[in-house]
Formats: sequence, structure tokens, C-alpha cells
Amino acid sequence: MAHSITSLETGAAIRPARTSFTGRTVRVEALAEKHIDDLYHHLGQPEHAAIWDYLPTGPFPDKRAFSECLTSLITSPDNVFYAVIDLARNQAVGYFSLMRIDLPNRVVEIGWIVFSPLLQRTTAATEAVYLAARAVFEEFGFRRLEWKCNDLNLASKRAAARFGFTPEGLFRQHMIVKGKNRDTAWFSIIDVEWPIVKDPFVKWLDPSNFDGNGRQFRSLDAFR
Repeated sequence: MAHSITSLETGAAIRPARTSFTGRTVRVEALAEKHIDDLYHHLGQPEHAAIWDYLPTGPFPDKRAFSECLTSLITSPDNVFYAVIDLARNQAVGYFSLMRIDLPNRVVEIGWIVFSPLLQRTTAATEAVYLAARAVFEEFGFRRLEWKCNDLNLASKRAAARFGFTPEGLFRQHMIVKGKNRDTAWFSIIDVEWPIVKDPFVKWLDPSNFDGNGRQFRSLDAFR
């Protein structure tokens, strides 16, 4: 398989950095205590309970519980968490993690994706995922980026497909989350696919693809 030879020749991966990546609509930066107030406002209150349905934590009874959870993520020795900053609002409106970091095999997963209603199904959400994937392959040197979700989470599976991840199957009875069985759907992008996946992102995100109200002229799928 030629792609394996090519992948192995590109060198070592490095641990994802706690740095920032800025696009046209969004900035992705290391999750920090300064983001907690914004994120609680947009994610942590009672009306946001449904956001946490497929996550191992939440919803939260109060701001203290939310803050304790986010503090544990900020200080995680294993995963690197990033806040998503909406540039128009200059507020943190979501977060995600680069996790299950396997440097010897150059594999990493994008997970713990928690996007507020302000971010869901927006240009900023797509750009945040694009910036993360670009960093994974072009800055951190990974060969494989994984996306995993509860098989019942149809929105997450649709998002993975829209972003160019390839479905790899179902891990049955993979986990028990909040006392319930989780069958896990697996997706990935590998390094030799990245240029093909990247090109539609770049074309879709170009300002010429949007009108004065931010509405797209062509969908991301139309560029693929």
C-alpha cells in the first residue's frame, strides 16, 4: 500500500500545543479559566441540558459544578482542550479536545466537542474543525485523525461525514456512559487524504462563497 510508505517517511508527531489558530470567523485557543464565564453562559445553564446528552459529564446543577468540570479539563495531563472563540462576539462559545494522543503511532482523536447553540451549524463551527484538522496534519505531524461518537448521535455522525471523515464501522457495547450502553461509531481522516479533504474546506470558507448576510452560495459538499 503506497500510502503507508509515504506516511511513514514524514517523520515524528509532536504533542498538540496549547497554542491558538485564527481563521476568518473563529479563533481556537487553549482552554483556560478565563473562558469559564462565557462557556457557562452559553453551555452550562439548565436550558442547555440537551447539549450534554451524549457526553460523559453534564448537565450541571450550578456554575460551581460546571467550573470544577472545566478546571479538570484545563489541567488534564492526557488531553489538550481548546476553546472556540467567536470573533464577532469575542466570546468563547464552545470547546473540544485533541485526545487519545498516540505519538509513536501518530494517531489523535478530536473529541469532547461541545458547541453552544450560537456555534452549532455555523461557518465558525466548520472553520474550528478545519483549523484543528489542519494543525493535526500540518503542524503536529499526525498520520491519522479520529472522530468517534455514540451511534445514536445522528448529528455527530452527519457532521463527521460532512467534514470529510471516512466511516470505519461500529464498536458494539464499547462503553457504559451515564449508566447506558454506548455503541461507538468510528470515523477517520488519514494524512494522504488530508489534501483532498482540505481543498473543499478552503474553497467553502472563502469569503466569495458567502453573501453580505453570511449565507453560503455553495455547500461544503458541493465542493467535494
